[in-house]
Amino acid sequence: MFNSMKWLASALTAGAVLAAPACAETRITYKSAKAGTSYYQMGVQVAEAMKAGSGGNIIVTVEEGQGSVQNVMEVRARGGDYVFTTPPSLVGLAQSGKAMFEGKGDPAFDEIRALFPIPSLTMHFVMSDTSGVADFAGLEGKTILLGKGSFGAREGEKYLGLFGLEGKVKIADAELSNAVAALKNGQIDGFVTAGSWPAPNVVEAAASTGVTVLSLSDEQVAATKRTRLTIPAGTYAGQDQDIVTTSLPVVAYATTKMDDDTAYQLTKTYWEGKAAMAEGAAWWNGVSPDLMGNITGKIHPGAIRYYNEAGIALAEGQM
Repeated sequence: MFNSMKWLASALTAGAVLAAPACAETRITYKSAKAGTSYYQMGVQVAEAMKAGSGGNIIVTVEEGQGSVQNVMEVRARGGDYVFTTPPSLVGLAQSGKAMFEGKGDPAFDEIRALFPIPSLTMHFVMSDTSGVADFAGLEGKTILLGKGSFGAREGEKYLGLFGLEGKVKIADAELSNAVAALKNGQIDGFVTAGSWPAPNVVEAAASTGVTVLSLSDEQVAATKRTRLTIPAGTYAGQDQDIVTTSLPVVAYATTKMDDDTAYQLTKTYWEGKAAMAEGAAWWNGVSPDLMGNITGKIHPGAIRYYNEAGIALAEGQM
């Protein structure tokens, strides 16, 4: 009797071990942006899509981030369950120990690998219809709100200098959160914002007051040294032509500490769930395989397996 019970217990234990992988959960930490931002909301959507697309086998916890640089720095202390978002340019700087990473190099940076692109930070120069401004030359003498401390504010100030407008435009002393109200009240002629498109504040301004989002010429795009991006006609109310602007690509990354199967499942589930995410937020419509060309470093081998299966071409330097 004792031997029979011992055999049964062993059999049950072995059966449990064999069955475990079929229902095992994969837990991931997704380091995004500050709570309340569009990129934090994107992280929440990614988490929901992973759970739905995997039948509950992939559980993603979204962590508030304090900035793209900090997201990269945390690679040094994180494990194989860490996914974070940052522009590819920052990964390159970390791996070469330049700029904000000077003197802070770490071998862990060399193990960073891309998974998939998310919506890019897209520059918008938004002018009220009443301002009559249709191009950058028309900004002279106008009042513009740039905001403070954000990527869009820094980039907007840079563009004014590049396009010969430094000192010729009045910069409003206000927060970007007040931009639409200030535009409605005629306190400003326009504002500059950077975010995924369609940008909620631009949607609101276009619907309530009527705006023109300025296009850049090919020469102006080249001068910025940023990535060219086209916002299709019809994205905003009253917009009957494509808008040519610039963007800062943003990508979700892991490291080689993540096993290939997990990277494969994350990447596959992301792309297969993107259409459903776009039904809840239109900014996902701006993500397509075309954005893969913005990834300047290596892609995780597990993600490469998915891209090969899906027939998505990769560059030699990405593999």
